[in-house]
Amino acid sequence: MAQSTIVNRTSKYKHIFFDLDHTIWDFDKNAEETLHELYSTYKLKDIGLKSADLFIETYTRHNHRLWAQYHLGEITKDELREARFKSTFIELGVQPDLMPADFEDAYVMLGPTKTNLFPHAHETLAYLQGKYTLHLISNGFKESTEMKVAGTNLSPYFQNIIISEVVGVNKPDPAIFKHAIELAGATIPESVMIGDSIEADIRGAMGVGMDAIYFNPLQAEKPADVDMQIHHLKELTLLL
Repeated sequence: MAQSTIVNRTSKYKHIFFDLDHTIWDFDKNAEETLHELYSTYKLKDIGLKSADLFIETYTRHNHRLWAQYHLGEITKDELREARFKSTFIELGVQPDLMPADFEDAYVMLGPTKTNLFPHAHETLAYLQGKYTLHLISNGFKESTEMKVAGTNLSPYFQNIIISEVVGVNKPDPAIFKHAIELAGATIPESVMIGDSIEADIRGAMGVGMDAIYFNPLQAEKPADVDMQIHHLKELTLLL
């Protein structure tokens, strides 16, 4: 059903807007690599964290929760960065005086240098670039987003890279979608958004009348109000 719906609509598209983290750049895989390295570097086992996997699992849960709040403007960038590891260490029983003071800074420096993308990312983007004008809309932070894009050679695919921290509003705020459309010289009917976040990417785009394709690699249950989805980026080469 979802695939046939996409096929019926593709002829009108001229502009494709992509999310970055969790859609092209494999955030969780890159975070896992980074945290395994930092677990060893900071000798977290010596402060009571016996399992690197449990540490990463706990961090991932807190990070996803805080990013959801950040998307909605409920917390600031600084609050997100202050809370995610502090919450993780507290839940795992680490005493405050044993928490590494610069752990967040080390993570922010190392994480964006990781280069894991979702399978077939370059192949898919190269194909789409031949048929459409591509753009990126990220709720990430300016410095880290630019590092991720540069380190994975993604920038040549995108005419515009819109970063929420620069614009001043996050997805799903209609203002960032309207800004992106205007910057692209596009219209809403000829544009489609592709992203992993139901609230930020899909409903955000739908809120301004834009079509949206839900990137759902974990095959979570699709909400009834979400019309189109894919499970693998390569599906886009068959559907668009």
